[in-house]
Amino acid sequence: MRLSPVVLTVVIAALAYTTPPDMAFSRLLPAAPALAAAMWPVLPTVLLGTACLLLMIGLSLVFPDLGTWWTAAGIIAVTVAAAYGSHVRLQRERTLFQVRLVADAAQQVVLSPMPHRLGTIEIESLYLAAAAEARIGGDFYEVVDTPYGIRLLIGDVRGKGLPAVGAAATIVNAFREAAYGETELVDVARRLDASSTRYNAAFPPEGAMERFATALLVQIPHEGGRIGILNCGHPPPMLLHRGRLRVLESADPSPLISLAELVGDHYTVDSHDFAPGDLLLLYTDGIAEARARDGEFFPLASWMLRQPTTPPRELLTALHRDLLRYRRGRLEDDVAALAVRRSLT
Repeated sequence: MRLSPVVLTVVIAALAYTTPPDMAFSRLLPAAPALAAAMWPVLPTVLLGTACLLLMIGLSLVFPDLGTWWTAAGIIAVTVAAAYGSHVRLQRERTLFQVRLVADAAQQVVLSPMPHRLGTIEIESLYLAAAAEARIGGDFYEVVDTPYGIRLLIGDVRGKGLPAVGAAATIVNAFREAAYGETELVDVARRLDASSTRYNAAFPPEGAMERFATALLVQIPHEGGRIGILNCGHPPPMLLHRGRLRVLESADPSPLISLAELVGDHYTVDSHDFAPGDLLLLYTDGIAEARARDGEFFPLASWMLRQPTTPPRELLTALHRDLLRYRRGRLEDDVAALAVRRSLT
């Protein structure tokens, strides 16, 4: 690809030399520097334009009736324009590179690296931003090992892309502190709601819609046994136990983050068995609501049942592959998932 302008120049020159003069392939020479502007820096683009100009002059010595000066003027004009276009493209690429550095820094704040194993618990994560150039969106997750057990958070701020990053970072940072300081999941959820509400007051969202978030909190005791799940309007997790799948719906859903003042702060923790070998999948609605071209939702439950017994990393790798295939490589919403398994040893 990088050499295609040179190849194009050679092909045009060869055709101009080996075909009758009235076919005038030499008039295509300005296309070479124009193509070079899309992939080369300024100086190589100018040098290629100069080479094309010299080729045109050389061809005119062999074929005097080619209209050399008109074509030469075209080569010069296109080369000047191509050099300017190359300069503008390079400036934009530098700007995009800086934006990506900032996005990567923001991603490290919101989605810090997590341990792949805590005791007998294996944990893997998946994150795909719908705005690929932003690298990050409104979905978030976190895992912390506390004196009260391993606590997990996954959630989704309304909206996507960079405007949702600040709200997601606020919730994640509040969770990192509250998970260590609060003995009960209910109090952790209240802390998240309070922090998110303060952030929204300080940085009001654009438009009439309120900024809120769904969230799912999970507590896994170190000594094993039943896990606690607090669901703030989030898609229910799925538990795979010995080839059987359970969707862990909440009997009494808790209020969404930032809406407790409007609907009350009544939070409910549901408990479920989590035996050795069980696999727990937490996910955002970017997975549950992914649609094919015919409008059908991604069949996550049946997909889970078709998966062989596999480590969390391999499960999420397969989910990533099959989800992109289902959506034909294009996402409409951010995607996040956590796969958690209690190992047998």
